[in-house]
Amino acid sequence: MPVGQAILWILLIVIVLFVVIVLVRAIRIVPQARAGVVERLGKYQRTLTPGLNILIPFVDRLLPLLDLREQVVSFPPQPVITEDNLVVSIDTVVYFQVTDPRAATYEIANYIQAVEQLTTTTLRNVVGGLNLEEALTSRDQINGQLRGVLDEATSKWGIRVSRVELKAIDPPLSIQDSMEKQMRAERDRRAAILTAEGTKQSQILTAEGERQSAILKAEGDAKAAILRADGEAQAIGKVFDAIHQGNPDQKLLAYQYLQTLPKLAEGTSNKLWIIPSEVGEALKGIGSALGDVKETASASGLFGTGAGASGAPGGSSASGAPGDTTP
Repeated sequence: MPVGQAILWILLIVIVLFVVIVLVRAIRIVPQARAGVVERLGKYQRTLTPGLNILIPFVDRLLPLLDLREQVVSFPPQPVITEDNLVVSIDTVVYFQVTDPRAATYEIANYIQAVEQLTTTTLRNVVGGLNLEEALTSRDQINGQLRGVLDEATSKWGIRVSRVELKAIDPPLSIQDSMEKQMRAERDRRAAILTAEGTKQSQILTAEGERQSAILKAEGDAKAAILRADGEAQAIGKVFDAIHQGNPDQKLLAYQYLQTLPKLAEGTSNKLWIIPSEVGEALKGIGSALGDVKETASASGLFGTGAGASGAPGGSSASGAPGDTTP
């Protein structure tokens, strides 16, 4: 191959390579949610948006693309001294987003490191004014204060801090043991109080139930006694009415009284039977009644003796001696 032809081929190849390099350096495709800062001759020229972009080769320089999505950065535990001079270890998580690629490139050298240091400093200032118990129970307050300070400080860097969270607050082991003992004692105390309250309520309900039962039982006994008394009163009234309607005399009453006396001696447990004083009066009544009955019978000839008993009516004249005649 002649030398001239070889040089021509070399020049052609060089030109093709140059054109390819120019095209590669001139055409830039920026992905979605990304942004690129373009410098022209070392000076900020513009910010590339997602899509196809044309640059001037060897004049424009594209800096590394920036991620515009919200980012999550977890910082290592930081020792913080509380108001009561206790050292606690706090883990933090920061959610932020780049809103101005130009400011994030030229206003701060390393915005992630800057956010970390600012978070640590602000956290020590906030937690330093709280005691351990407040620090453990005021996470929302601490998060709000951290977010406010970080968002205000990072706004000039083209960064928006959307959220700050405390992952963990770890007190010293000795303090953790003391807190566990305190919580255990508190739980035991609450359990004892609940048990005592339950026992108290149970006793109150039991006493209330017994009182209601006694009241109901007394009411039942009273009603039963009233009903029994009413029944006995009605029975006595009926007996009294029956007796007065039958118009009994003294003889019948005395006879009924004597019939009732043997019932007083009934029962195997009776050892002594005291005769009432009214027995004599009853016997007198019965005796007088029997005498009246005998007199009535004699008058009717039922209990007669001798010849007068067998005589005809008007036999009083038959009591004379035989053979007597009347002149």
